[in-house]
Amino acid sequence: MTTVKGALQDKLVHVRARLLSRLEGLSEYDVRRPITSTGTNLLGLVKHLIAVEHVYLGTSFGRPPPQDPPWVEDGSIWDGADMWATEDETRERLLGLYAQACAHSDRTVADLDLDTPGRVPHWPAEGADTTLGYLLVRMVAETAQHAGHADIVRELIDGRAGSDHDMLDEAGWQSYLARIQTAADASRS
Repeated sequence: MTTVKGALQDKLVHVRARLLSRLEGLSEYDVRRPITSTGTNLLGLVKHLIAVEHVYLGTSFGRPPPQDPPWVEDGSIWDGADMWATEDETRERLLGLYAQACAHSDRTVADLDLDTPGRVPHWPAEGADTTLGYLLVRMVAETAQHAGHADIVRELIDGRAGSDHDMLDEAGWQSYLARIQTAADASRS
């Protein structure tokens, strides 16, 4: 029988892997370039989640990382520095930091009960007290949300979509898209 904590941890591991899979096979340029008008890019999504893992499943329980990432240490995270990779931040380095952050989070989850109290340092004082269970759910949701962003960004880069994409050949996709367009066209006024 799977515990709630085990199910949440399994889901977190799954969505982390899904996010990382979106970077596979892409050039350095493609993982860094802003794809949306707000600058969303694949490596920036990973970089953002490094700090989120550290805070929600580490620092909030008195278990800070051995060293904060530079963008946390210098405070530039609050200016959006966690959402894109600088020229000197290599993919390998950021993926390594993400792996370390995830391992640190996983140790917290393994060591503590879901009802263990925590405190998120950057939340308003009146709402900063929480539990591991709440933050684990939040971490799963945050990672899944950004994995969804990564799915869309990847599709915009090279057309590679998620697992559903392999269900149809090119003609099948064109037929499917035509049906969607027909339904949209019917709603025009």
